[in-house]
Amino acid sequence: MDRDYELQTHQAEDQHWWYRGRRTVLDVVIARLGLPQRARILDAGCGSGRNMVELARRGTVTGIELSETSVALARQRDAGEVVAGSVLEMPFAEDSFDLAVSLDVIEHLEDDLGALRELRRTVAPGGSLLVTVPAYQWLWSGHDEINHHHRRYTRRSLQRVAEQAGWRQARTTYFNSLLLPVAIVLRVLDRVSTKTTESSLDLWVPPEPLNWLLERPLALEAALIKRGGRIPAGLSLLAVFR
Repeated sequence: MDRDYELQTHQAEDQHWWYRGRRTVLDVVIARLGLPQRARILDAGCGSGRNMVELARRGTVTGIELSETSVALARQRDAGEVVAGSVLEMPFAEDSFDLAVSLDVIEHLEDDLGALRELRRTVAPGGSLLVTVPAYQWLWSGHDEINHHHRRYTRRSLQRVAEQAGWRQARTTYFNSLLLPVAIVLRVLDRVSTKTTESSLDLWVPPEPLNWLLERPLALEAALIKRGGRIPAGLSLLAVFR
C-alpha cells in the first residue's frame, strides 16, 4: 500500500461509516464463537491497531504488522503487544492462540495459501480463524490497485484455499450488500479519477448525518448475522474457519 494512502486509511478508520459498520459486524460474529475467558487473540495484519481495541475486550490480544508506520501507530493504542513481522512467517509458537482474525489482509499477499497455513500453525486445536476479504473479481478497480491487492474472492474460492491450508469452514456470509450499488458507482468514479494514487473516494468521511445513514445498512446486516442469518451477496465476504 502506498504510504500516503495508508495514512489516509488510518485517519478515516475511526469515523468512516464502512469501518464502523464492519466493526459492528465483526462484534456480533465473534460474540457467537464461544471464546474462553481470557482468550488468546491474534490480529494478523493489525494495521494501526484499531480493531485490537475491540478485540482486547474479549481477551489478551497480540497484533502482527509488516508496515513500520502502522506498527508505530498500533503500539500507541496500547491495546496489546504489537510485533513487527509478516503474516507469512510469524514468531509465535504452535497453538498460541484461541482465535486469529485477519481482516482484509490476505488479498494483499501473493501467497494467501502460505498465510493461511501459518495461521493454522499458530491457532490451537478447537480454535477459530475469522477472515474478511473483498468480494468478486469483477469489482476490481483502482481501489485494488492502490491497495496492492492480488485478488478478490468468492465464497467458494476462499473456502478452497482455506481447506488446502487445513481449515474447515464453519460459517460464511457476504456483507455490505445493501450498499453494493453505491459501491459499484464509487468504483466506476475511482476508475476514471486521475488522482487515485493520492486519494480515494472510498476514504472520504461524509458529514456525520450522511455518514450515520450510510452505516445503517451494515447495522441492519449485523442484526441479521447475529441471529444466524447469511447474506447471499455483498461487497465484502466474511468467513469463520475451525
